[in-house]
Amino acid sequence: MKYAMVEYDVIIIGGGISGLLSALTLSKHGKKVLLLEKDDAVGGNCNSYMVDGFQVDTGPHAITHLREGPLRRLMDEYFTYMPFFVDYGHYYVRTEKGLTKIPSNIKDFVTFDVLPRKDRLMLSQALTKALTQMTFGMLDGEQPVYDYLPKGLSGDTYDFVNAIAYFLSGKSMKDTSVNRVLYGSSFVRDSVPEDIFEDVEMAPGTSYASLITEKLSKYQLKGHLTSFSRLATNKVSYAQAYPRGGLRSLLHAVLYSMPGTVQIKTGSKVCRILTGGEHAIGVATDTDSYSSEIVVYTGFVKNLPSLLPLPSEYVKKLSTIDQTLSLTIWLGLKEKMKEFDYTGSEVWFKGGAYWAMPISNYDASIAPRGKQLVGFTFVIDEKNDLDREKKKAMELIMKAVPGIEEMIEMTHYQVTIPEKAAVTINGYFAGTRSPVRNIYLAGTDTDSRSMGVTRAAYSVLEMLKAMKEDKIL
Repeated sequence: MKYAMVEYDVIIIGGGISGLLSALTLSKHGKKVLLLEKDDAVGGNCNSYMVDGFQVDTGPHAITHLREGPLRRLMDEYFTYMPFFVDYGHYYVRTEKGLTKIPSNIKDFVTFDVLPRKDRLMLSQALTKALTQMTFGMLDGEQPVYDYLPKGLSGDTYDFVNAIAYFLSGKSMKDTSVNRVLYGSSFVRDSVPEDIFEDVEMAPGTSYASLITEKLSKYQLKGHLTSFSRLATNKVSYAQAYPRGGLRSLLHAVLYSMPGTVQIKTGSKVCRILTGGEHAIGVATDTDSYSSEIVVYTGFVKNLPSLLPLPSEYVKKLSTIDQTLSLTIWLGLKEKMKEFDYTGSEVWFKGGAYWAMPISNYDASIAPRGKQLVGFTFVIDEKNDLDREKKKAMELIMKAVPGIEEMIEMTHYQVTIPEKAAVTINGYFAGTRSPVRNIYLAGTDTDSRSMGVTRAAYSVLEMLKAMKEDKIL
């Protein structure tokens, strides 16, 4: 098939938040953009909709690294309209006694009586050791959290650590690396500059131990190494927030900022990426064909081989992308409950890992007057019966919050893939460039940093960087 002219400068496949941010940024660089989305609405997992008077998001969300992270950079440079964000709050664990805030330092962790005292001391030592080893490149990047834990911990402590692993990677502590827990939770990301060893020369007779001591002193790491809240909070200089009005307010801000040079077509499933020689020349849906010299693919990278021929070795790598399936249960409560009188999230209750978030506490308009909306997200096994997973999840909720069943007036279930790729030890991330030089990739299966919207924003920044290097921008 030959084209007499190039209809678009860039064609973007996929209308989730990665595709929309790609369209926004590229159009602001003067590109004429076509975005094709297979569903009837854009936004993907970054959206909200109404259920019986309650406004539910597509799963609970926290926008991380908002103060100076990737989304902030994109908003400052490309958004015409800025959404309003509310401070996210804290992370908690729930016990039969109620909520307990995750400690802010190792000293407080020692008094964190949710876990046995002996276990707290052992975990504190293990954490300090891991931070020191990681800071100086001495930690095996593929070591599972489970293997790094001290032996002889109680069942509750294993359960707690497992919940943190699920929260940060979507997988158990046997599939989550120690690096992910430390970096994914901002433990050391802002503690030590990346070039810490660039100017280091080991003098004759100098021991490695003395070098570490000198570096620890120079960079004043003692204070950083005592910070424990980063295990699950990403707080400190990487602030978290929630968009007032729900996720759709962030989506609307992106759409409102979109120039007229962007055309969005929903209900348009791309069935082929058209190629000429070794480069893409356009895309085809079931009904239309469109031409462009640049294609940005933001769908599931695992599905890319179904759209065009790719090298077998690359296809094999894509097949190793690991994913997580999540179940979110939204509960509309007829009255506000004291058990949910907080902003932030719960990340654990004995007997199961979940992520609970009372989102109507950020904005009362999300729920009908005097009522409350709470979301509970669970990682589920796609091999298991879904009805059984729902039942098990509801049983844990009722065990964690006795009496909640009497307050429920709306129940809504969502089954989603929260991230296109889970950050596991053997999982693969595709990166920005595909084997076809004018096909670029963006999305949460191309960049492993952080999670959710923040990870999507990272991927878009990397895509823009690659295009600038290739002289496209």
